[in-house]
Amino acid sequence: MYYNKVELCGVNTSSIKVLSDEEKRSLLLRSKDGDESARQELIFGNLRLVLSIIQRFTSRRENLDDLFQVGCIGLVKAVDNFNTALDVKFSTYAVPMIIGEIRRYLRDNNSIRISRSVRDLAYKALQAREELTREKSEEPTLEDIALRLGEKKESIVRAMEAIVEPISLYEPVFNEGNGDSVYVIDQISDTNSSEEIWLENIVLREAMTELNERERKIIIMRYYMNKTQMEIADEIGISQAQVSRLEKSALNRMRSKI
Repeated sequence: MYYNKVELCGVNTSSIKVLSDEEKRSLLLRSKDGDESARQELIFGNLRLVLSIIQRFTSRRENLDDLFQVGCIGLVKAVDNFNTALDVKFSTYAVPMIIGEIRRYLRDNNSIRISRSVRDLAYKALQAREELTREKSEEPTLEDIALRLGEKKESIVRAMEAIVEPISLYEPVFNEGNGDSVYVIDQISDTNSSEEIWLENIVLREAMTELNERERKIIIMRYYMNKTQMEIADEIGISQAQVSRLEKSALNRMRSKI
């Protein structure tokens, strides 16, 4: 999907005007003096900024129209509260305002209610991870994030796991290419069937011979020891993103073997 060529909330995004820094500065000054037309022009001229920001949240399967509207609320707040006396670009001030508004919306409208303190800690951890990644040019460890926030490692893990989006039982996890898909619910079975467990263990052991030592370790820790990706990353000394990639690759090879 090309977000600069779609219509969101009745707005044709391809027609949005792009303002220069000089135009923004002039409109901000006029808006502060009570010029409502300048305020409206400034808001409309920064809708592309909102558009670029909501792309960060598309993986959450939220309605784009809803995210766009919430982002526009953050933009309006930024326009109305920006201090023209400071030597700061408007976008530098507006971006965190828009992101904050979207995050509050996602936090307060989640289908599973999680305490605000846990959610706030999770978002602080995400922000700390971004900052540490920029500073070190590499993925930070769980200890790095905990140290930056002054929190216990276990608290960070629980908070990060709490904000993971739940998936539907009918979410496809594997597509054979002929139109037949395997869904989450297909992987839920009667654990009381000893014969089924025996056969399943044989198949799984055979499939795991296709994996290298590190991949086998990750699969065992993830699915037999019930550890999170962040806990595994911390234990074997790689990033959570690397654990995710290795796990996905291992599962794909196991599926093909099965």
